[in-house]
Amino acid sequence: MSAEAVWITGIGACCALGPDAASLADALAQGRSGISLQPGDPARGVPPFAAAAITEPLGLDMPPAQRNLHDRHSLMALQAAREAWTQSGLPATSATPERSAVAWGTGLGGSNALQQSYGEHLTKETPRIHPYTVVRVMSNSAASHLAMKYGLKAAMLTISNACASSAQAIGEALMLLRHGRADVALVGGSEAMLNPGSVAAWQSMGVMAPADAEDVSRSCRPFDDGRKGLVLGEGSAALVLETESHARARGASALAVLAGYGHSVDAVHLSRPDADGQERALRAALADAGLTPAQVGYVNAHGTATDVGDAVEAESLARVFGPRGVPVSATKALHGHLIGAGGALELVACVQTIQRGELPRSAHVRTSALEEIADVVREPRAFDRSKSIVSNSFAFGGSNVSLVLRAV
Repeated sequence: MSAEAVWITGIGACCALGPDAASLADALAQGRSGISLQPGDPARGVPPFAAAAITEPLGLDMPPAQRNLHDRHSLMALQAAREAWTQSGLPATSATPERSAVAWGTGLGGSNALQQSYGEHLTKETPRIHPYTVVRVMSNSAASHLAMKYGLKAAMLTISNACASSAQAIGEALMLLRHGRADVALVGGSEAMLNPGSVAAWQSMGVMAPADAEDVSRSCRPFDDGRKGLVLGEGSAALVLETESHARARGASALAVLAGYGHSVDAVHLSRPDADGQERALRAALADAGLTPAQVGYVNAHGTATDVGDAVEAESLARVFGPRGVPVSATKALHGHLIGAGGALELVACVQTIQRGELPRSAHVRTSALEEIADVVREPRAFDRSKSIVSNSFAFGGSNVSLVLRAV
């Protein structure tokens, strides 16, 4: 097993806050929300809803025949990965394919292709299902496209553990590199589920926030006393991981060090969070990174703005760090909840926190009883780069993941 550090040498993102990682960081610094009112599909019983949708065309230049192979979430994966891979300075196709891996997370995979096929089958007398439907829908489609694009032949992992998917994919890739199975890993996640079928399912569950009557962009309010639920988002985020020796050998520099990974399972309930499970993931991540709680200077919370979810997370943080023991914010207030891609996007935001030296705010908090035990960042604060960062991703099904970053 390799004990050397694992560096992050490239990051990329596309979401409602913009087409790249810099746009994400700028919007978080400004407190600018990407949430807007979406039309829904009233004819099918889906009323208008608040969501963080990508409005700009995806910046991919490919012929229509090639584009036909992709669901929207795979196209988003390619866009974020292109930015991360380019920033890393690696050759266009891996020079060592048998030592290069991909690990990707998604909750529903090709849900838009699935919606299209159902629509064709159920509404037309002579349905013509697209011949690429299966390869668009399958959960590993994005990872497969990335492996082919960049020549990644060491391993391909696709994690579908609901809202923890991409965070767990990143953690498992860290293990691959530490165990000497690869020198490079392209990691991240993508999600595109803003279609009538999946939105109707979320609405029926009763966990989506209604559009704010005064300002729809403020519909998501993590840690606020008036929080009413999550706001769905779409997008993708990617990171390039490398062993320190591999990166140094080619003259690359690190944006941050991926220092720790903790994973636990509640085994309690399909949708209700559990503070015990979250605490175990947090403590496991700190132990993996060789840190004490006092050495952490910021936590990017899972923070979905559900009543129970935020309260349970505040409790688990207080157990580990002490009441108000660490600054915490939930960036989902601005970019929405990307479900399987959320952990990767939030980790990219954490890398940028280290790079820029400023903590992102937890937007739209007016009053918060949870501030008795959680030090919620309402306004930008300076980040002490001598300390580390924890990013939390907690999922339906009881899967909890915490990742630890530190500066080089």
